[in-house]
Amino acid sequence: MADVCGQVLLGSGLTVLSHPLMYIKVLIQVGHEPLPPTLGRNLFGRQVYQLPGLFAYAKHIIGIDGRAGLFKGLGPRLCAGTIGTVVHSKVVAIYQYLNFSDLLCFQQTTREMVARSCATIVTHPFHVITLRCMVQFIGRETKYRRVFIFLCFLFPSGLIPRLLGDVLSLWICNLLYNSISQRSVCGSVSCSSSSVLQFFASMLTYPFVLVSNIMAVNNCGLAGGRAPYALKYHTWLDCWKHLSREGNMSRGNSLFFRKLPAGKTYAVDQKRFF
Repeated sequence: MADVCGQVLLGSGLTVLSHPLMYIKVLIQVGHEPLPPTLGRNLFGRQVYQLPGLFAYAKHIIGIDGRAGLFKGLGPRLCAGTIGTVVHSKVVAIYQYLNFSDLLCFQQTTREMVARSCATIVTHPFHVITLRCMVQFIGRETKYRRVFIFLCFLFPSGLIPRLLGDVLSLWICNLLYNSISQRSVCGSVSCSSSSVLQFFASMLTYPFVLVSNIMAVNNCGLAGGRAPYALKYHTWLDCWKHLSREGNMSRGNSLFFRKLPAGKTYAVDQKRFF
């Protein structure tokens, strides 16, 4: 129990610190570009038009909503993190109770997959409300200012691509980790190498995160979830196909050195590219 409490406290602290980054990333993912491109220089010193990065975007939000505006949606996200940690630990405890403590890589990954999936399914409604609270910034709505907890369970939007992304990322990371460990002279992989593998896996599965977040707000009554920002997608596969055709599968993946989308025109009045 003490370990779970410690994980909850640590996770909550990291959530608070990282929340502004997630907030800005989500707004970029749905296509909101409140600031026009500016002429700057890339890593090689060549002049190029760039989109405002993390700090410029954050300054824009602060100018409208103040510093507290960077923490919209923090409440339901903290709830999701706390409940997810408890559910994850309970599932792992069941495996240990069934004497599955000494597991091979495949079995360990399967156990972690089940634990993460259970936590994701249980907490997904809170995740959806977190995203919708953030996207309200676009249309200045207040629909999700006061949301009763029981209403959370009405929103399964975006769950399937989120689960698929989590599962694929886990298996890619763990299988690569195990493969490298077996070939390593010392039989183990350093923390830095493990972090690189996690980053690599997250890059490969980023389109699932993007599609999941867009579907969570799609056609939900908010300005950021309907035209001109998005079409009305019937399934997450429709969203995937549309983003792929438009070349937007990596939108929001980077918060620094953001390139101007090729072949796109910036609409000042709509604050987006088309």
